[in-house]
Amino acid sequence: MDLSTGQRRPADRHWRYTGWLLATVWLFFLNVPLSTALHQPQPWRRVVGVTTLVAFGIGYVLLFQWARRLRQSLLPIPGGRARAGLLLLLAVGLASIPGTDGDWLATLVYVAAAAVFLLPPWEALAAVVLCALTPALASWLVTGWQAESGIVFAVLLASFAMFGVSQLAQRNSQLQAAQQEIGRLAVAEERARAARDLHDILGHSLTVVAIKAELAGRLIEVDRDRAAAEIAEVEGLARAALADVRQTVGAYREVSVAAELAGARSALVSAGIAADLPAEVPDLPAEWDRLFGWAVREGVTNVVRHSGARCCTVRVYADRVEVSDDGHGPSTPDVSGHGLIGLRERARQLDAVVSVGRRPDGSGFLLRVLVPAESR
Repeated sequence: MDLSTGQRRPADRHWRYTGWLLATVWLFFLNVPLSTALHQPQPWRRVVGVTTLVAFGIGYVLLFQWARRLRQSLLPIPGGRARAGLLLLLAVGLASIPGTDGDWLATLVYVAAAAVFLLPPWEALAAVVLCALTPALASWLVTGWQAESGIVFAVLLASFAMFGVSQLAQRNSQLQAAQQEIGRLAVAEERARAARDLHDILGHSLTVVAIKAELAGRLIEVDRDRAAAEIAEVEGLARAALADVRQTVGAYREVSVAAELAGARSALVSAGIAADLPAEVPDLPAEWDRLFGWAVREGVTNVVRHSGARCCTVRVYADRVEVSDDGHGPSTPDVSGHGLIGLRERARQLDAVVSVGRRPDGSGFLLRVLVPAESR
């Protein structure tokens, strides 16, 4: 099944036709009782024999396909219906006796195979044993019928083969279900990743846009040239945010510490917050550079939004990045925000640790992303 369209793939149709072939090819072994029925001297015996054998074959194939569909859907086979189907199949085989004589015993091969496919293991084993013993009992009870050792061998062989088929069908069904679940989880993970990236990108960009637009509104009456410059920056930020969204959708966007520090300086200055940022950053592995970049973006965005700080300090080391402020902010940091959740998810993928809390001196807040020594 194609998860995106709900259409059956060609492979599904192939296995559906293969299932019908697996069921019908076994009917070849009804040739002996069918030949006996066709050579009966009385017409009514011929009619009874041929009709019941045809009905038996159709019933066997339909019963097999019914159970196979349930197995493919990983649904349990109803025990009552399975037993009723087997009894009906056995009854049709017995009804062929007037036209097939002792050769009706060949139908027991199919009854045993169907029991293995339909019933729980112990019930199936009991059915196979009964079908294997019936030829000997029938030859002892009915004069003229000979014990067919070939029937006993065929019952055992068919039962063993059907056990393999049933196990294969079950494993294939479990594999298909696992593939569908993997596909569903992959789609869910991709949606979560896209939502996380869009939140992180737009959350920062729109915060800066809002601050600059507010500043331009205050300056428009007192300093039109600077207000115009701020509006031009708002336009540039909006275009950059749009480009970021397009790159994120295309999975091409890269985040780095250097780029985020440049953006942080502009955002902090526009918000009237002094920016204490490093002039240089150490060489970092690409994955740590991206993670630290996201940390700078999230930390500075929270400082601008919530801290009421006068100064924001960013420090980047080989094993950690820290974003702190001297503001008051809320009494406790909101660790359940979408941005921090996204940052924690990114850090978890690299075995890094995210901590948020008051600075050691008790003023302002500190966001730290630390790379454990064993992960470096």
